[in-house]
Amino acid sequence: MPQGLFKMLSDGITALLAGSGALFLLGVRGILGVFRPAFLFRNFLEQLLKIGADSTVVVGVTAFFTGMVLALQAWIGFRKFNAESLVGAVVTLSMTRELGPVITSLMVTGRSGSAMAAELGSMRVTEQIDALESLAVNPVDYLVTPRFYASLVALPLLTALADLIGIGGGYFVSVKLLGLSPHLYFQEIRHYVELHDFLSGIVKAVFFGGILSLWACRTGFVASGGAAGVGRAVTRSVVSASMSILVIDYFLTAWLF
Repeated sequence: MPQGLFKMLSDGITALLAGSGALFLLGVRGILGVFRPAFLFRNFLEQLLKIGADSTVVVGVTAFFTGMVLALQAWIGFRKFNAESLVGAVVTLSMTRELGPVITSLMVTGRSGSAMAAELGSMRVTEQIDALESLAVNPVDYLVTPRFYASLVALPLLTALADLIGIGGGYFVSVKLLGLSPHLYFQEIRHYVELHDFLSGIVKAVFFGGILSLWACRTGFVASGGAAGVGRAVTRSVVSASMSILVIDYFLTAWLF
């Protein structure tokens, strides 16, 4: 192996391990920060509003049209086998097991995760985080912990909402537009969908919420270079969190099913 290629590969592996370790340590400090004085409950509620309530519209619209597309595609495919009645089950299983948590997490990453990275990055380059340290306030407890726990709470709630809206979108297309019997739509859902399918998506959402918040806070904390550095931190946060969500989704699926 050429020396240059070996060095590039080794540097990449080293950076990956260092980044993963830093992310893990930040997660541990964020979890334990709830027991320290710097954590303020009002900060948690403020972040819960920003991450959860302010994201309901974008998550709802995305979920509704995702359910509509799923229903239309399933109808086109199942019509060849006279199995149109299975559309409801397919839409529900797809939303609860996979698309609900993944799409919700990706949308929240793009909306709230980028905002978190930009906010913390701006605080870093303007030395506000240094000012907190000089006042003996732990910035991780004060800034990261509320965002971390707010994401853990908001993502499962948004995912449950996305599941219901996605199923409603599938109902609208298959029943109202394509003429499927409402009884058949819900009958197949009751027959094939179990509580485990819904809970598995909620478990995924908890993991995804933690991942996106940690990436956003980590990249914001290490931002440097003024406004351009904040922009780079936001980009790195969204890309890293989105890729991590898709990678970890595979392992969670293998574990849960």
